[in-house]
Amino acid sequence: MKLKKISFGNFKSLYDVSFEPGRVNVFVGANGAGKSTLLEAIGLLSAAMTDRVDSTALQRRGVRLSVPSLYKSNFKNISRQKPTIYLSLGWESEVIQDLFRYDVHLTSPTDSELWKYHSEAFFHNGEKKWGRSNASSKSRNSAIGGFLVDNDEKLSLGREMAVALSAYGIFQPNTMTLRGTVADPNQMTPIGLNGGRLAEAISDLIRTEDEDIFFGDMYIEDVLDLIDWASEITVNAPKKSSINANIPTTRQIIEFTDRYMRNSAKFTAYDASEGALYVLFMLALAMHPQGPNIFAIDSFDHALNPRLARKLTATFCEQIIQKQKCVFLTTHNPFVLDGLDLNNDDIRLFAIDRNLDGYAQITRIKISQELIKEDQPLSRLWINGRLGGVPPLL
Repeated sequence: MKLKKISFGNFKSLYDVSFEPGRVNVFVGANGAGKSTLLEAIGLLSAAMTDRVDSTALQRRGVRLSVPSLYKSNFKNISRQKPTIYLSLGWESEVIQDLFRYDVHLTSPTDSELWKYHSEAFFHNGEKKWGRSNASSKSRNSAIGGFLVDNDEKLSLGREMAVALSAYGIFQPNTMTLRGTVADPNQMTPIGLNGGRLAEAISDLIRTEDEDIFFGDMYIEDVLDLIDWASEITVNAPKKSSINANIPTTRQIIEFTDRYMRNSAKFTAYDASEGALYVLFMLALAMHPQGPNIFAIDSFDHALNPRLARKLTATFCEQIIQKQKCVFLTTHNPFVLDGLDLNNDDIRLFAIDRNLDGYAQITRIKISQELIKEDQPLSRLWINGRLGGVPPLL
């Protein structure tokens, strides 16, 4: 299955927007343009299609909780606020080439934390196969998605997408959680939204075949090329000789061997550079067989050297496409763009800007002949304002 179109209406700054995603979708834009809001809107769509929509379901997906009045668009030029938030997802079955779409209108919480369904509909090749309307006026199942509770056989055509989307989360790794010294408040399988249980995920991926060591389906040497100071990566139980007894830790820890130190000195994730941990996190999320098939990463470039950001981006894209996953990334690092092969239609770059009324607008960036003639990398084109998605600063 392949996502074809995602639409949002009346959700925060996303008053009326849609875009056609690929497998790797990178969003750039000024601070406050709506990049994180876009990831959260997909999280809301995930909850609506596959879950009950409440604070627990949203937090589990990494969606920030707002007061009810802030969920709906409330721009100055809107004379009358719309009563519902609209979300829509279209996708294609790559086996039978059929097209599907799920539409939902939600009313945000008022007297409780529960969102209510105003209407839902499921379409197959443009024909409505299932739906319900005015659900919010009825007590029965008004706060539960139809895909979750309705046994209508027509919904079986969309179950595969519902299962994939149910595992959606917005990942925002932080250094202390990656080091294993802070618990992850949003633990998922196999890695938490903030990087929890990274060591266990790495342990699952490292294996030996004959005399070769692999990290997933990559040779470990190719991973070590991204962490150039390390000659070995292992996962072991913590020992007094490797980590200070006063440091809280998990049952398994990542250990690195530094190629430049005497006696092949080893040290743990607690003492390692944060960039190395972010590299392992990104690769594990892309490659782990139990990882989500559809997910997001907010601030993909965090803690990465510019050249490392470029190389990791290229490697990450290769793995996502090979595993037939779908990811939504935000970044402020121009060098991430240099790792994108925009000649591959599975990799898409989008700029998010606010128009004069404040509405977020999403524009896909394609490399035209005019830009090619400028003979500049994407990073330079973006910085120079040639791609959009930059603040109007002097």
